Amino acid sequence: MEPVVTVGLDGSPESLAAARWAADEAERRKLTLRLLHAWPLLVPEPTRVPAEMDQNYWARRIVDHAKAELQARHPGLSIVGSLVAEDAQEALLKASAESEMTVLGSRGLEPVQSYFLGDISMPVVARSERPVVLVRTGTGGEGTPSVPGTSGGVVVAVKLHGPCDDLLAFSFATAAAWGTPLRAVHGRTLPAHAHAPWGVDHDVTEKIAQEARELLSQALGPWRERFPGVEVADSLGLESPAKAVVRAAEGAGLLVVGRRKHRPALAPRLGPVAIAAVHHARCPVAVVPHD
Repeated sequence: MEPVVTVGLDGSPESLAAARWAADEAERRKLTLRLLHAWPLLVPEPTRVPAEMDQNYWARRIVDHAKAELQARHPGLSIVGSLVAEDAQEALLKASAESEMTVLGSRGLEPVQSYFLGDISMPVVARSERPVVLVRTGTGGEGTPSVPGTSGGVVVAVKLHGPCDDLLAFSFATAAAWGTPLRAVHGRTLPAHAHAPWGVDHDVTEKIAQEARELLSQALGPWRERFPGVEVADSLGLESPAKAVVRAAEGAGLLVVGRRKHRPALAPRLGPVAIAAVHHARCPVAVVPHD
């Protein structure tokens, strides 16, 4: 199958905003955009049946309306619609395995909604073998959902222990496609011995910071050589990694975080930084699985 960007459509404003973002990204990367709508009750495609008798009418309408709008915005973009008679979560997971990335809409930032992103989004993020992007919507003029752009560049959260090539490859490739800077962020919580009765021990923190900067520079070095046209900055925060990453994402066009494919059986599928990112970052968040 040719490389595609897949977006899940359910008829909501959030999924349409995700489709707009996905169309922009597919065009930048010169990929086909696949509009996927899944519902277990879809029936085999009827032939020459009046609309009032077509059981798939509303499902087809969701895809067709989105396709018409996106094709008008991107006349040269290859767009395909896909109706799947399956549970949406399983259909998206199957599609994500065949996609360069999967894009899903995400609800607003109200306290409850920001935690429960939906019965579909979070399982797909947690189980997909390929990158998944969650796109939040703002509100444009006349109540129209607005779609985040590329302004603010790309921010990537770097752990510095364990391999992160997949994470950095996605981040550098995205920054190159967007023509924007990349900011690599690492947060490190200070150990107990860095704290003294009078405050923080400057000598200890300086040693920790110097070590982290060297490791960050080593991790970024090969990728700077592969993508010489990408302007790269690094940022170190001596605080909770989750706080450092969410803070750095303010005003960004995209935040990229990692998710380990293989975690202990009882461990959550998303680590604390990824959880903080998908619940609290206001920009689109790409979750990239890696070894």
